[in-house]
Amino acid sequence: MIRPLLAAALLATLSACQFQGGGLAPFTPAASAPAEQDLDVPYVPTPRRVVTAMLDLAALTPEDYLFDLGSGDGRIAIMAAQRGARGLGVDIDPNRVAESNAAALLAGVEARARFRRQDLFDTPLREATVVTMYLLPGINMRLRPRLLTELRPGTRLVTHAFTLGDWRPDAERVVDAANIYLWIVPAPVEGQWTLTDGGATMTMTLGQRFQDVTGTLRAGGREIPLRDVVLRGARLAFTADLPGGPRNFVGLVQDDGIVAAPGSGSWRARRAG
Repeated sequence: MIRPLLAAALLATLSACQFQGGGLAPFTPAASAPAEQDLDVPYVPTPRRVVTAMLDLAALTPEDYLFDLGSGDGRIAIMAAQRGARGLGVDIDPNRVAESNAAALLAGVEARARFRRQDLFDTPLREATVVTMYLLPGINMRLRPRLLTELRPGTRLVTHAFTLGDWRPDAERVVDAANIYLWIVPAPVEGQWTLTDGGATMTMTLGQRFQDVTGTLRAGGREIPLRDVVLRGARLAFTADLPGGPRNFVGLVQDDGIVAAPGSGSWRARRAG
């Protein structure tokens, strides 16, 4: 009996909204809300078919915790919660936050979809496993350093309409003429490493630009270029043509080094110096 009573009480909150195409349309902000010209990003809701595609592109699972930065009417976090994930929406407009909480209650996902009035530049990001954004290019670029350093390797980042500058997307899709983009946050691997493989010890030097990595191994007095290098999140794979023949390395980047992935032998690497 509790939810119907609460839902009825919240009809006053939603009275200024209209349900259109299965979603909440924008409503006129109260006088206490920030003026549209004072906001960094104007409120433009993402169409629900595009939201569905964004969640699909992120491969969202019930184990995920999605952060929607600039959450508007809350539909992305709510639709993530309807798939069993947890969602947190962050918006600076108190009317949008109230609208989102009411919509989550009416959808029956208020335990999994929460909303917070907060500046997205002040929002801690570390807990997220998926981040969604429909912001302007300049805002994306201001956020990019934090997305790369505060999010854990392997976190999926999906944007609607706008990219992250010269950080190449890992995947992209067009839905109803809307562009959506996916990035997998890469582990930081640039620098020198001491790699041990069986009884051999080699120096590995890696260069990195986002998820694109190049490198060499120094073994037996030779400088051996790495080929077929792939960094996806915390998973690093490469091939080296060693004196004894080609060797495929697959490892997982951790805080204290790189350890071999199952089936890739017992090699490991630690940062030199």
